[in-house]
Amino acid sequence: MVRSFPRLPVGLQTVSELAEQFGWTVPDVIFYPTGGGTGLIGMWKAFAELEAIGFIGKKRPRMVAVQASGCAPMVRAYEAGVEHAERWDNAHTIASGIRVPQAIGDFLILRAVRESGGFAIAVSDEAITQALDEAAREEGFLLCPEGAATYAAYKQSLADGRVKKSEQALLFNCATGLKYPLPPIRRTLDRHKPIDFSMF
Repeated sequence: MVRSFPRLPVGLQTVSELAEQFGWTVPDVIFYPTGGGTGLIGMWKAFAELEAIGFIGKKRPRMVAVQASGCAPMVRAYEAGVEHAERWDNAHTIASGIRVPQAIGDFLILRAVRESGGFAIAVSDEAITQALDEAAREEGFLLCPEGAATYAAYKQSLADGRVKKSEQALLFNCATGLKYPLPPIRRTLDRHKPIDFSMF
């Protein structure tokens, strides 16, 4: 049965739907593409509100702020152990949604990450592109580059041991890949000829 929460604020609505789909519990870790960070901040606040109204228990996911290596002010601040992130000069990445050189809620992002026992991680544009291609070819998902960044970060975190394969991880894809240029077409079909399925 699907329940809706028409009177809840958007952040609480998102987390309510998430918790409901997880059987009124939460995943072990959430990877969130972090530019301005309002989504991550809102989720962290909403988890506390869901507990206050009795929908979930005390368990919280580890929040992971995912950024691109060409624009990673939160990662730099997290690793330095500081409360505010300095502006990132010459910001560049193919994931324009996370190309935010200075987030207004930087201290709230860092607080959520640290309170949850999570971390901040940066991935290269090359890793984002590879993740985008892999998700499309292997799973049929047309991720946006920001969503592909979370997949690249997840793979990197598995490799370095910060996340275990046995843990339940949730990766946020905040837009559709249709909003971005599609990769070049290398193979085409001629509608006037029989399809050669061996080419796929």
